Amino acid sequence: MGEAQSALFPNYARYPFTFVKGEGSRLWDENGKEYLDLMCGLAVTNLGHAPKRVTERLKEQADTLWHTSNLFHIPGQEKLAELLVANSCADAVFFCNSGAEANEAAIKIARRYFSKVLEQPERYEIITFDMSFHGRTLATLTATGQEKVKEGFAPLPAGFVYAPYNDAAAVEKLISPRTCAVMLELVQGEGGVNPAEPGFVKTVAELCERHGLLLILDEIQTGVGRTGKMFAYEHYGIEPDLFTLAKGLGSGMPIGAMLGKEKLRGAFIAGSHGTTFGGNYLSTAAGVATMETMLEEDVPAKAAAMSDYIFSELKTKLAGNPLVGEIRGLGMLIGIGLTVPNTELIKSIHEQGVLVVPAGPNVIRLAPSLLISKEEIDRGLETICQTLAKAAAAAV
Repeated sequence: MGEAQSALFPNYARYPFTFVKGEGSRLWDENGKEYLDLMCGLAVTNLGHAPKRVTERLKEQADTLWHTSNLFHIPGQEKLAELLVANSCADAVFFCNSGAEANEAAIKIARRYFSKVLEQPERYEIITFDMSFHGRTLATLTATGQEKVKEGFAPLPAGFVYAPYNDAAAVEKLISPRTCAVMLELVQGEGGVNPAEPGFVKTVAELCERHGLLLILDEIQTGVGRTGKMFAYEHYGIEPDLFTLAKGLGSGMPIGAMLGKEKLRGAFIAGSHGTTFGGNYLSTAAGVATMETMLEEDVPAKAAAMSDYIFSELKTKLAGNPLVGEIRGLGMLIGIGLTVPNTELIKSIHEQGVLVVPAGPNVIRLAPSLLISKEEIDRGLETICQTLAKAAAAAV
């Protein structure tokens, strides 16, 4: 008889590991083997696995109350929203369960703002970018600039057009009487760890201002300290009208957030949008503890310093390796561009007890904990660089 079929749908190509314990930047599998985690569950466990303050706050909340729904006031929502507003350019927050839902909310509020507040319903179109990734709902996968995620899901919602990334002139050409917003990742994570150029971002922000468009920043992967600042937009000297968070906000508890300017409040009145589970007692307890740790320990600054060290080490150790192209990224979101496919190289790195993740077919993505130690980074980089050196030697 063959192996029993899983009761799960086969929509994930999973790595052959089952982890049972995590602490800091380390994971252990069911056989007791230890792994160094340089992917953080896709840039989620920014404080490492099971951070103490978050764990304690979750235990305390779990013993008290889990869920009542958004028909009632939830104190943790108010506290987390106040922390986010006090430390960003936003004035109001909507909580949900994931990054896709946060981006969906941003799309909806942008359209509703023009339709109901400005009374310009003809303006509903959003400009996004080639190789972007905004989620898996029908609206967010349509906003995504990658055809592979759309296959088989037609008909897709209308109202999205796509510009080449880092091409402000192309954005300007796409602006029409239908345009309501531009939606942008400041680092395209899934698209290959591609950072936005400062001049491009500045020009796009100016175009939005000139044409009365909303600037929406997808900070699902870059937010909450990942880039060496609390939010990536701080690197660029701009303020978005809307930005979205998820991955790092709950240290692994499912939570998403859409943050916006005061003028947008009137677009999300009672009954216009909602969620049953979003921002419940457990997720906001994790979010508050995460943000408090970020602020009190100045975690973004620590991430910035470690990022400088990682970039320096990678550029030194990988210099001259013919398999390595550009090393790029921002903060602790780093891509090693390759001249060959990444699949077998990542498999080899995993077998040596270091976890990394692809970003497209030719990039190795590193997204370690923002509190990872220098010793742990040295161990991980040594494994990666030796693997690439051996592969280059074998290819000669």
